[in-house]
Amino acid sequence: MIIECINCNKVFEVNSELIPENGRTIQCGSCNHVWFYNPKIADFKKEIKQNVEIDVREKPTINQTKKKELKSFKEESFSKLKDKKNYEITKYTARKSLSFTKLLSFLIVLLITFVALLIIIDTFSTYLYQLFPSLELVIFSLFEILKDIKLFIKDLA
Repeated sequence: MIIECINCNKVFEVNSELIPENGRTIQCGSCNHVWFYNPKIADFKKEIKQNVEIDVREKPTINQTKKKELKSFKEESFSKLKDKKNYEITKYTARKSLSFTKLLSFLIVLLITFVALLIIIDTFSTYLYQLFPSLELVIFSLFEILKDIKLFIKDLA
């Protein structure tokens, strides 16, 4: 069975056993548009289109020649799809690439987490010093390093 996305007009071949007679919701693998596909309504629409094409064929226009070329192109792509044996509804696979925006958002989250950790450490420093006496020197050094970084950034500006 050949199904065309109503949003982006991408064409898919789907095993007819996967779609019941009363229809089902389908998601396009290309544009992620979701719609309800009913085979009876789709067949009816195809018949209407064929009847309209028959009436218009008396005077061929540029649009019709383009439609014929597109139809022949679609038939070629369908023949390639028919060669595949296991049919199923198109699966969406997410791209796993690191883009600049993803990297930037990751760095912002990391920075906010670090600042929140510093605030928590500063808030509970007296309790932490009581539990871990040697931690006082480490925390003091950390805050001194942060002050030095702040002064360095001020000097750059």
